[in-house]
Amino acid sequence: MYLIEQKRLLERLRAVLQENYDIQAATLAIEQPPEIRFGEYALPLAFELARRLRKAPRKIAEEIVAALGEVPGFAGFEVAGAGYINARLDRPAAAQSLAAASTVSAPEHPIHALVEHTSINPNKAAHVGHLRNAILGDTFVRLLRAAGQQVAVQNYIDNTGVQVADVVVGLMHLEGLTLAGVQALMARLQQEQQRIDYYCWDLYARTSQWYEADPEQKQARKQLRLDTLHAIEHGGNDTAAIAELVSTAVLRRHLETMLRLGIEYDLLPRESEILHLHFWDAAFELMKAGGVLYLEAEGKNKGCWVMKRAGAEAVTDGPDEDAKVIVRSNGTVTYVGKDIAYHLWKFGLLGKDFGYRPFFEYPGHRCWITAETGDPDHPHFGGAQAIFNVIDSRQADPQANVIEALRGLGFTRQAANYTHFSYEMVALTPRCATELGYEVSAEDAARPYIEVSGRKGFGVKADDLIDRLIAATQAEVDSRHPELPLAEREDTARQIAVGALRYFMLKFTRNTVIAFDFKEALSFEGETGPYLQYAVVRTRSIFRKADTTPEQSLADIHGIDTAPFLNGEEGDSIWQVWLRAAKTTLLLEQCIETAEPSYLARHAFQLAQDFSNFYRKHHILTEANPDRKKLLLATAAVAQRELIRSLALLGITAPEVM
Repeated sequence: MYLIEQKRLLERLRAVLQENYDIQAATLAIEQPPEIRFGEYALPLAFELARRLRKAPRKIAEEIVAALGEVPGFAGFEVAGAGYINARLDRPAAAQSLAAASTVSAPEHPIHALVEHTSINPNKAAHVGHLRNAILGDTFVRLLRAAGQQVAVQNYIDNTGVQVADVVVGLMHLEGLTLAGVQALMARLQQEQQRIDYYCWDLYARTSQWYEADPEQKQARKQLRLDTLHAIEHGGNDTAAIAELVSTAVLRRHLETMLRLGIEYDLLPRESEILHLHFWDAAFELMKAGGVLYLEAEGKNKGCWVMKRAGAEAVTDGPDEDAKVIVRSNGTVTYVGKDIAYHLWKFGLLGKDFGYRPFFEYPGHRCWITAETGDPDHPHFGGAQAIFNVIDSRQADPQANVIEALRGLGFTRQAANYTHFSYEMVALTPRCATELGYEVSAEDAARPYIEVSGRKGFGVKADDLIDRLIAATQAEVDSRHPELPLAEREDTARQIAVGALRYFMLKFTRNTVIAFDFKEALSFEGETGPYLQYAVVRTRSIFRKADTTPEQSLADIHGIDTAPFLNGEEGDSIWQVWLRAAKTTLLLEQCIETAEPSYLARHAFQLAQDFSNFYRKHHILTEANPDRKKLLLATAAVAQRELIRSLALLGITAPEVM
């Protein structure tokens, strides 16, 4: 509804400008008045035209209003202040339209999008920072699918990287284990119901500290790390077998952790296959043939294959000292080089493919993993038209260089459809760190946040966080609803905990550092997930007591004249709920266009606030006027419908009771 009226107004304005002033306007600004009593839209158009037409803005505004005439869906237009044009919707007609609106899925979009998110190194348990990535990525997938896009979800697994090598060093040299010993360790952990990802969390921190513990051994230990890394990359040896065994077990734990938050994947591409299937060799030939790479003959990068860094000017005198190294002088390929090869495959430009085998079963579909050879009946992967990579902002330079390589190879359309969906880190408040048992210095205690560090073992494990949130909400649910069966109370606590966590991670804009705090995340008041869930629970209570349904209430509005109840000051608080509810589709489009899910989170919170204000002011169940009561029930119904819709896009469900 909201979009239809807006589009009609814009079309009429463009026609007026063309007919009266011979002006073609591609874009026109639409603002919202400071108070709803002034109308639904405020148009600053006259101010923009004043210099061009050499007239006072108010005079231009008066001319435009006189020329607009009747616009379907609008009750009228008026000039305000020094030249604003206020537009008033036909509230009864708009409410009828919104009540009848369907929430079925959008028609299928021709774009095949690929979203990569989570991508945790499979060397230890997931932590609170990883949750921000996964929740952002999963929410964006939900937004794209709601808009009708075909979306494949990938979770890149760096199973041959230095972090995995560090855990292997710890197992082989700190713990003194062979391949058989590691197999026995994993069997014992499983028998004792201990978690491999938690075991590796501690081992990884110990190994990182071991490298630095003895200055005389530091160089030898770092060489051991490098030798271990090379053995893993090469494959076909016990060191690589240990890495495969442990990283696969940790990966399975990561998937189980994310599933607790409703997060699922379609494919797990692994770096080991990118190496062993020689993806880089194919990309290397393409880049050399396309002139993207060149062999540096002098300067600090002598003997390296390099490319011009993204955004840099071409150097014509001497070596480009700022060039991006893709292949080192010893022949090893950098992270960016392997990433370029991977993204050529994502776009279907490499001429090579993985093997695939089933890995993880979800309730509704199967997740596949890459392999050197695999199941011939696998689904098709890759060949995307648009790519979104959810990777933190510290990876901006590598991401920019992948895009630069695509452009250099002539794949300009693909480069334009490659989005680095960046975000800032998640840290801990000093209070949160203290609650977790960490020693916080006086200097750190005065800071707004403390950065987590996996190498130091400093942080919040994702599952510990989820468990703690569920335990806190379980106690609250048990005290409020002891009459409910235990299974129902547990499911209610889980829904509230997941809603609290997901909303906490989504309410901040992506470029904001999050300082995580248990007290704030667990709060049931203010801008929180539980506050939104409670608004839905309240609407359900209304319909139970009224002995009707939201669907019936929305249908009943078509048989009454709502104008006496929607117009005027008394009707503003009712109309505010309808107006806010009408914006959900607009917010969905804005979130996709800007890759910013926080806009929808904010919209859902504002809708819950508007409904709460409406609920306090209007006594729905005891309303004496039958027509007005139908409108009030329909208002609760439209709020419920759009709240549930918005929450679903955020990955949040509302329980029956709270």
